Amino acid sequence: MTDQDLLFSLDIGTRTVVGLLGYHDGQKFIIEAFEVEEHKERVMYDGQVHDIELVAKAVRKVKDRLEKRTGLELKRVSVAAAGRTLKTCKVLAEQETDPLSEISSEVISSLEIKAIQQAQKDMEEQNKEEEQSYFCVGYAVINHYLNGSIIRNLEGHKAKFAGIEVIATFLPRIVVESLYAVVARAGLEVAGLTLEPIAAMNISIGSSLRMLNLALVDIGAGTSDIALTKSGTVFTFAMASTAGDEITEKIAEVLLLDFEQAERVKIRLGREMVRYKDILGTTHERSSSEILGEISSSISDLAKEISTKILEYNGKSPSAVLLIGGGSQIPGLTDKIAEFLQIPAERVGVRSTDIIKDIEFMGKKLSGPEFITPIGIAVTSYFNRQKDFTHITVNGVNVKLFNSKTLTIADGLIMMGYDPRNLICRRGDSLSFKINGIEEIVKGEPGEPAAIYLNDCITGLDKTIVNGDRIIVEPAVDGRPAEVYASDYMEGYAEKTIYLNEDPFNIKPVITINGLEKGLDAPIKDGDEVSIKSIEKVIELLEYLDLDYHDAEMKINGRKAELHDPIHSGDHITYKVLEKAESNTMPKVKAGANSVNVVLNGKPAVLQANKSQCLFVDILNNIDIDVNNVKGSVIMLLNGNKANYSDVIKDGDNIEFYWSKE
Repeated sequence: MTDQDLLFSLDIGTRTVVGLLGYHDGQKFIIEAFEVEEHKERVMYDGQVHDIELVAKAVRKVKDRLEKRTGLELKRVSVAAAGRTLKTCKVLAEQETDPLSEISSEVISSLEIKAIQQAQKDMEEQNKEEEQSYFCVGYAVINHYLNGSIIRNLEGHKAKFAGIEVIATFLPRIVVESLYAVVARAGLEVAGLTLEPIAAMNISIGSSLRMLNLALVDIGAGTSDIALTKSGTVFTFAMASTAGDEITEKIAEVLLLDFEQAERVKIRLGREMVRYKDILGTTHERSSSEILGEISSSISDLAKEISTKILEYNGKSPSAVLLIGGGSQIPGLTDKIAEFLQIPAERVGVRSTDIIKDIEFMGKKLSGPEFITPIGIAVTSYFNRQKDFTHITVNGVNVKLFNSKTLTIADGLIMMGYDPRNLICRRGDSLSFKINGIEEIVKGEPGEPAAIYLNDCITGLDKTIVNGDRIIVEPAVDGRPAEVYASDYMEGYAEKTIYLNEDPFNIKPVITINGLEKGLDAPIKDGDEVSIKSIEKVIELLEYLDLDYHDAEMKINGRKAELHDPIHSGDHITYKVLEKAESNTMPKVKAGANSVNVVLNGKPAVLQANKSQCLFVDILNNIDIDVNNVKGSVIMLLNGNKANYSDVIKDGDNIEFYWSKE
């Protein structure tokens, strides 16, 4: 067997360094040899390397002894980052959504990306003095929010605002770098890197069981590391600051022992009787149950701390709790955790190496829950060979992701810092207005969603990625805002042509927007009050032309016109002011609301009208001409062209209006 066949793995812990040599025979993992070396000084704190040289010294001793036993030169090693070095951040991300459209899975994914990026930003802000950077190794959605209220699932709902609250877990880059430095100082090269909770999970909780909501708790010396599973994955990590050392310290206090002696008593608490010598030299022999009664408060504190963290990050009690690590063997701890979590006592148990399937020891067997993680690192190193990091490109930018879970395109965009707002197209602004008192809503145009390509094939954010993948994201394009014009609503409002005093006269529907008369090309804006009205009756025509009815004679097709008679296209209408009227001319317009400066029959004049536009017919109210005393054909010219009564008059127009002498 060569060094290429054997897999070398290290568990660099707070108290000890455990090295394993093994190989996979195609069916099971064979552990050929192992070595354990205790740190001579306090060189590790909560899983973080504090003295690289002294930790490397312990690693070299393990390496040298294994090389001596096998006769092989070891060059590459797999290691794991401690779960207690992980940092967790809770973040709520919100964004405006189109209240007229259903919330899609793409919107939800972009919210998750936004939340995780914000968590990463917050994490780095909290540690800006250290200029830390982080790898996201897992996250879980805690709550969905619809217009500010919690809802189980956002998809398919409509709202003005949507939000997602996540818990994201990060591994500080400095932890990875310090492990690499230790390995290099020991004359080795890192072959693979994983997380201790992941390694322990891989051999103690099979992938099929991860569909369940489970908690795996590794109770070490300084901290208790927690990994939580559901829906087939490890979704988050947590850490309780209380662990085995607190129990040891309580034993030392109660029994009057130094720390090392108290640690040995703690290990023997599973026996019926425990013999020890206190610092005064007195030898004692007491029952374990008696000692456990005296340290019961510390065991309760440890159980409470672990249970509180599980509830905080899981949101509820899990289906079961599995304990590993040396501290898990404290008698009575499982019952107290079950009590705090309010789950049956049989659902909290200790996992030892006996439960590991497809493992064989060639020599002395490693037993006990404290060796779950070292064996897990070895087995994980086999299945994750060369996969500690995944390297991809996103829009041509190189991205490096820590390979702690099944990675997706969304993970790549998170690590790259891609703006999630570019993933979701937004419908153009809608218009809301009223037409003839009825509310009308016109939607903006839908946009084009982002196009995501994986190795030139179009796909989605949840697509799994592997080393070397190329991702291209074409940003979403927002839809155009709604554009509405008065002409869009003219159906049913007919234009009529009548003959007024034998001259053709076009009657167009009257359009007003916010009380002002407008033309067909007038745009309608948000909040406008629009009125569209056809001239259907005599009274409406008189109002339109601002003519009087009572002091005039008016006929439709030779018959006397009544105020409520209908007007049809092609009607011949005559209008003549009676002699008993105040003057012999057409009635004057009331004080004008609009005036136009023109040239009338060669002289400057001001035409007045009580409408927003001045029409040619308004000349009758502004010129001294007796329409009842016909003196020939009437000549009506506007800027040299033949005019109609309905033509609009503008400032500067040249108007001619007179009787022809012929």
